[in-house]
Amino acid sequence: MSEKLLEIKNLVVNFKMRSGEVTAINDVSFSLLKGEKFGLVGESGAGKSVTGFSIINLISKPGYIKSGEILFKNKDLAKLDYESIRKIRGNRISMIFQDPMMTLNPVLTIGTQMMETLMAHKNISKVEARKIAVEKLKKVHIPSPEKRLEQYPHEFSGGMRQRIIIAISLLTDPELIIADEPTTALDVTIQAEIMELLLQLCDSMGMGLILITHDLAVVSQVTDRMAVMYAGKIIEEGNTLEIIENPKHPYTEGLIAALPESADTKEKLNQIPGNMPGLGKIPEGCSFHPRCTKMMDICLTDEPELKEYKKLHRKISCHLYNEKEQ
Repeated sequence: MSEKLLEIKNLVVNFKMRSGEVTAINDVSFSLLKGEKFGLVGESGAGKSVTGFSIINLISKPGYIKSGEILFKNKDLAKLDYESIRKIRGNRISMIFQDPMMTLNPVLTIGTQMMETLMAHKNISKVEARKIAVEKLKKVHIPSPEKRLEQYPHEFSGGMRQRIIIAISLLTDPELIIADEPTTALDVTIQAEIMELLLQLCDSMGMGLILITHDLAVVSQVTDRMAVMYAGKIIEEGNTLEIIENPKHPYTEGLIAALPESADTKEKLNQIPGNMPGLGKIPEGCSFHPRCTKMMDICLTDEPELKEYKKLHRKISCHLYNEKEQ
């Protein structure tokens, strides 16, 4: 059995607002094995990105990690000081952000940015750093890498910039990559190329991957397991293909029914009524009940626990299954 690379236990992230303190991530727990690919799925505002940022302590004020454990190879990242987490962030754990143009410094060449990243984490010379940078650009299929190191971000297309971001994330040969909507800013054809490249690199280098996305089609093609998030909580978790083919939580059912391929060509697209609740307006009971077509009286008052149902091969947070055999 593969060793556990990452384990998040009962993570709670709060934000201090003028109106009071609100909870963005509420008791989230999941784990990742070495080399495993895991998806975090949900609408905007579900808490996916905040969860990803929390792992490497990129939550800025007024947000903070209130409680919980983030165990990376049994070391609790939530308890590390700034210098200690900095040695892990960008080194053993890398992150790929949504918009490559916002990630790259527009006034520095690609080579400068890659070499600075390497030299910040490794005791190597500029010559050695340049050599590694060229090798990583080759890995992501950037043509003429030596020449490209001298160019600036604006001289590349969106797809090429995202390849460079992936190359930067690979510089230190990390054990885990967190990819936050890595293809959002790209057209559909380039999206497929980038995801295929990322998947190949993870497989060849034995890296773990946490893919944060709203795109169920992407997560079904890339990940081994997935968790669906709603209003800061995980509401369904299990094998990716099993969830996609046979969703159990009403929210997951709604997400899959809303996919274009799920709709009859003569009818309008399905949609989940209403919107994700704001952080300070999460309803009592089940947070999904105002939008749920299967709501029961208990949903109005009692918050369902995330429980493991062995016969269903997954974890579900829904009162529909509370009476069923676990």
